[in-house]
Amino acid sequence: MAEILKERLRLAICKAENDRSSQSCDEQMLFREEYLALTENQPKQDGSYKVIPRFFKPLPKDEDVLQQKLREEARAHFLQRRSRNLLDNTELKELWGLLDSHTTPPPVGEEQMMNYTQFKAVSRLVTSKCTQYFTPTLFAKLQQNDRMGRISIMALFNYIMRKVWLHQTRVGLSLYDVTGQGFLRETDLENYILELIETLPQLDGLEKSFHSFYVCTAARKFFFFLDPLRTGRIKIQDVLACSFLDDLLELRDNDLPKDAQDSNWFSAPSALRVYGQYLNLDTDHNGMLSKKELMKYGTGTLTPVFVERVFQECLTYEGEMDYKTYLEFVLAMENKKEPQAIQYLFRILDVRHEGFLSTYSLHYFFRAIQEQMREHNQDPVDFKDVKDEIFDMVKPTDPLKISLADIIRSGNGDTVISILTDLNGFWSYENREVLVVDPSEDP
Repeated sequence: MAEILKERLRLAICKAENDRSSQSCDEQMLFREEYLALTENQPKQDGSYKVIPRFFKPLPKDEDVLQQKLREEARAHFLQRRSRNLLDNTELKELWGLLDSHTTPPPVGEEQMMNYTQFKAVSRLVTSKCTQYFTPTLFAKLQQNDRMGRISIMALFNYIMRKVWLHQTRVGLSLYDVTGQGFLRETDLENYILELIETLPQLDGLEKSFHSFYVCTAARKFFFFLDPLRTGRIKIQDVLACSFLDDLLELRDNDLPKDAQDSNWFSAPSALRVYGQYLNLDTDHNGMLSKKELMKYGTGTLTPVFVERVFQECLTYEGEMDYKTYLEFVLAMENKKEPQAIQYLFRILDVRHEGFLSTYSLHYFFRAIQEQMREHNQDPVDFKDVKDEIFDMVKPTDPLKISLADIIRSGNGDTVISILTDLNGFWSYENREVLVVDPSEDP
């Protein structure tokens, strides 16, 4: 009985093993068939693919959640590693101590100096985080015509501090770069500024309800000057290179003078001034500006033709201007010497969208100036005289038309724009010699 049972068990085991082997073969055959069918439909790769390594990998698609998460984690670890490699306050103090103990007499005024031998001696004592700054190239860059070939230890220390600050800021801004491509969208920059407000003592007096308007006001300046083509994003590298971030972070100073605050676009008084002007212009209190309301901007002497063109070229909502569009208008009008502002206003002056200003364009706008002069019972100035003066100021490459490059190159773009768009600006130019007061005369 026992022998019969053993035999049956042996036969059953053999049969099961054969079934598993057959199933495994079927799976392998099925995989092979599907794989060959897939690869046969693919275009044959050039032989260079075996030699040239892959150097571009497209970003993962939005629906590829796993790859997106993996990329985010990799970026976060990379930024953390970069942050850890930067000098902290304790290490900076230790570095200053080393520099101060390795000076080469005599000092220049109050400046302690260091020769190249001392420079190399310090480079051997500092931590690995500092060695990148102690190079012959940097020593040569910091030379200030010292007869002994020395450099200022303060200049060296300030250079290192500036570099550390730039890297810290780069890491901080990169945390808001959602796409990870080195750009900030408007929402990214607004989030950065919103979280930065709490660290700026000069903004402590702002009401919480005003924070959203402040953020919009601050971010608009970055995008107006750094994104003139209106792509909707700005390079982090450009943000670091311009002075705007310095102006913004200047608000960390508790003792910032009043005149410095008034001239700083990012200060609380400046932001409240711009927003207050917007509210004063909005006489019907609907939160938007009509053409009639914008006519009262500044001294109230803008020409109707110019304001009409502003509304034609700028983004409006049912014929009215919102606060964001108004901010761009203000930035252009308050910075007429800057190329970005001239580009903004040139687009408005280019009535026919020809890419240049012809005699027709100049006459189109100056005719409104003449009409305003008649309304004030003044004899209008002859257009031909004004046209000749404008062409003499700009000196265009083509004597019959003025390009954007011509206006920017001339350095008189602000004057030309004022003459054509603002009666008060025209009179300031027309009476420029009368307005110059002799300093020797008593007021």
